Amino acid sequence: MNKYKNLEIWKRSVALATEVYNVTKSFPNVEKYGITSQIRRCSVSVPSNIAEGAGRGSKKEFKRFLNIAYGSIYELETQLLISMNLGYLKTEIHEELSKEIDQIQKMIYSFNKKL
Repeated sequence: MNKYKNLEIWKRSVALATEVYNVTKSFPNVEKYGITSQIRRCSVSVPSNIAEGAGRGSKKEFKRFLNIAYGSIYELETQLLISMNLGYLKTEIHEELSKEIDQIQKMIYSFNKKL
């Protein structure tokens, strides 16, 4: 279980968090401590919780952290939609990120069920 770096869900969620940081660089400065910060935190929470869960001593613990990651990816999805509605995020970028989020959601769910 501690080989989280080999997990595709971890790799893809790291890539997503990196992309989220790049995308939010263009958000207004007034949102630095608002939605920008919140989006970045929940995007980083996904791979971080996968890694932390993998480092725990039991499947039960791992499942708990996967559930936290699952919640964070839904939180990210919601905040990106709000950002698009506010005009901070282009529709095309939102659609691309949403597709990847959807895939990661499915992967986390499936992986959690297989544990």
